[in-house]
Amino acid sequence: MIAIITGDIINSEGHHASEWIDTLKQYFSRFGPSPMNWEIYRGDEFQLKVTQENALITAIIIKALIKSIKDLDVRMGIGIGLETYIGSGVSESNGPAYQRSGRKLESIKDGKVNLSIATGNEFYDRILNLMLQLSLDFMDNWSVVSAEIMVLVLDDPKASRKEIAKKLGIKQSAVSQRLKRARLDLVLDLLDYYEQVIKEI
Repeated sequence: MIAIITGDIINSEGHHASEWIDTLKQYFSRFGPSPMNWEIYRGDEFQLKVTQENALITAIIIKALIKSIKDLDVRMGIGIGLETYIGSGVSESNGPAYQRSGRKLESIKDGKVNLSIATGNEFYDRILNLMLQLSLDFMDNWSVVSAEIMVLVLDDPKASRKEIAKKLGIKQSAVSQRLKRARLDLVLDLLDYYEQVIKEI
């Protein structure tokens, strides 16, 4: 079982690709080479293959990375399932994980939701997507500073408040305030629940 994240950048037409594309490429390169593990195509769309365990945290980090750039956001569909055909690149491969991811992205384009998941288990999908919808209520409103700090904390959970403060050039007390505003506690609860669900599916 694998996870596929298919996404597109919201408001990309108002920005130069250079503002966000290198940040995304740099992050994606951790998951292996392009085009086998990830691709950015049609200007502002992308596809990334990750483990099912890492799917949600990866999607949230991508969101935080993009929201670190003023007025940008990202829409993503996560599909979990099998990979039944490996093509010359991730966008040419196939299987339930790919189909679910692509369909999810298409289904949310008309709605007001920017992140949705399909595991193939209707019961858990319903719960996870309701939780995501509620979480997006504050994640969609992350300011640039909230998004920046979320990237650092989610990417390196062992980093101390002191290290984060140093990286951002702010006081330690400001780190706690920013994390509170970004609702880190709720994001971590959501990720914990997701971890449990993935073990059950």
